[in-house]
Amino acid sequence: MNDILNVLSILEGCCMFLTFGQLAGLIAALAFLVLVIYLCRVLARLTSTVSELTKSIKTLTEDADDISEKIEDLLVKTNSLMDDVNQKSSKLDPLFQATTELGKKETDLNQASRNFVENMGNSTHGLVRTSTMLKNGLRAIKLINKLRKK
Repeated sequence: MNDILNVLSILEGCCMFLTFGQLAGLIAALAFLVLVIYLCRVLARLTSTVSELTKSIKTLTEDADDISEKIEDLLVKTNSLMDDVNQKSSKLDPLFQATTELGKKETDLNQASRNFVENMGNSTHGLVRTSTMLKNGLRAIKLINKLRKK
């Protein structure tokens, strides 16, 4: 047992002993140091990510500007083309009006043709009856002439 006391006395002289409070403070300080190191690494990565994001946004902005200029040129050309089409189609309006009038005249002509055919049909019926009467009358005259000759 003396040996153990001697060892403890030697250890007391050369080493410090920490109390539980000091040990807890040391652990908390080490944990805080680890947290700070981790946060520094995360912030470094975040900085590089934000830098890349800034470059990407700059590129997208330049591309969007180029696209908007091209779209503006395309709209100007489209408006010019539409004006040209409108002018040319206005020149065709008289043709369509003439075609419409021609269609109306054709309808009127068809109706007049139908009326003419119907009237001719009615007239022809009367002519047929008249012609039949004339033929019968001529036969009667021929028969009377034959009878007179006998």
